[in-house]
Amino acid sequence: MKLWGGRFGKNTDKLVEDFTASINFDCRLFEEDITGSIAHCRMLAKTGILTSEESEKIINGLEEITEEIRQGKLEFKAELEDIHMHIEKRLIEKIGPLGGKLHTARSRNDQVSLDMHLYLKKEIIKTVRLIAGLQKSLMVLAKNNMEAIMPGYTHLQRAQPVLFSHHLMAYFSMLERDAQRFKENYKRSDIMPLGAGALAGTSFPLDREYTAELLGFENIYENSMDAVSDRDFVLEYLSNSSILMLHLSRLCEDIILWSSSEFDFIEIDDAFCTGSSIMPQKKNPDVAELVRGKTGRVYGNFFSLLTVMKSLPLTYNKDMQEDKEGVFDTIDTIQDCLEVMAPMIEKISVKEDKMRKAVEEDFSAATDLADHLVKKGMPFRQAHKVIGELVVFCLNQGKLLKDVSLEDLKQFSLSFDAQALQCLKPEKVVDSRNIRGGTSREQVEKFLKRAVEIQKGNEKY
Repeated sequence: MKLWGGRFGKNTDKLVEDFTASINFDCRLFEEDITGSIAHCRMLAKTGILTSEESEKIINGLEEITEEIRQGKLEFKAELEDIHMHIEKRLIEKIGPLGGKLHTARSRNDQVSLDMHLYLKKEIIKTVRLIAGLQKSLMVLAKNNMEAIMPGYTHLQRAQPVLFSHHLMAYFSMLERDAQRFKENYKRSDIMPLGAGALAGTSFPLDREYTAELLGFENIYENSMDAVSDRDFVLEYLSNSSILMLHLSRLCEDIILWSSSEFDFIEIDDAFCTGSSIMPQKKNPDVAELVRGKTGRVYGNFFSLLTVMKSLPLTYNKDMQEDKEGVFDTIDTIQDCLEVMAPMIEKISVKEDKMRKAVEEDFSAATDLADHLVKKGMPFRQAHKVIGELVVFCLNQGKLLKDVSLEDLKQFSLSFDAQALQCLKPEKVVDSRNIRGGTSREQVEKFLKRAVEIQKGNEKY
């Protein structure tokens, strides 16, 4: 008979058992479930609801069950529905009817919510530390290639020269915002629901503060109905993960483009590429492509739970069982992506000469020529027009900006002088942007120094 079966006159249909069971995925919550049960048991003893002898016997039984599950000795069955029922039934088998006292003043509703809070707190810490690992790889690649200058792009058209390191550190900053979002998410996960019961609290004299202290929670839900129905903290993790994957996907898209023959700016290490079954010359950036592709499944998990939760009446509904598979899949996905991308990024080879050639064989220094005229007193709009006409002249003459002479420049404005030709050098273009956040070597080096402390803080989170 089911542990809740007293009210029922017939057995649950096997189809229903299989359909409603969650044990095949919520089994991964066993450590959190047992940790929560041990704290609950200690609190029951503290408040006199259990004797110290009863509490000790229950806790010993729970610790033995932990080892059984770790060693794969506990068989999971659909008829026992979920991890909570498996543990409780096994406890009763081990210590007799006393095991049934553990569920005093508790419901599966506040129990499963507790498990998810404990689980996400743990995974958030791991996620932030993995973000730190990728940040470190970006820093290593940036520091090792401080002289590399590449085209910066808008509309995927060459726009202005930038340091390759500056481009990489843009992703460092994106990842730092991701880390901060997960740290904020931790605060919303660090709230204890236990004691809410099914929805209304309990008539037993619980010491919720003591339970929270045992479990390491900073706060306690103040409303029992909110406690069992809240999945905001899960949605927040899925939302943060979606934004993180957006950033990883953009980084991977850059890597894919840069490694193509059309760009040829970098080479991905062979260990992070695959070949073709038919074309022997191929070297495919499969890791980067898969990260880009997996972004869609993370988005899907987020939108799925949003849809599940959007019209649920208070409080607990079975629909909320659907919160677990998506978040488990998301956790596995983003952590796998972060883990594999860190060494891939660090081992990228940069083709500085190819980047340099791309910068010199375009018109990306045009803005600096316009700025030169502005510094001579010309209004920017007029300077913009002058340089636009110069570009048309070069295109018609089959010239690049690096090929123009001072005489060519003076055809368009007598304000040009010999210093104007210096503006066209990529190093000058880059280093002229020496303001906080700019692409000059001085500013990038300063940011890299600040980034070291930022990354270490995430690594030690």
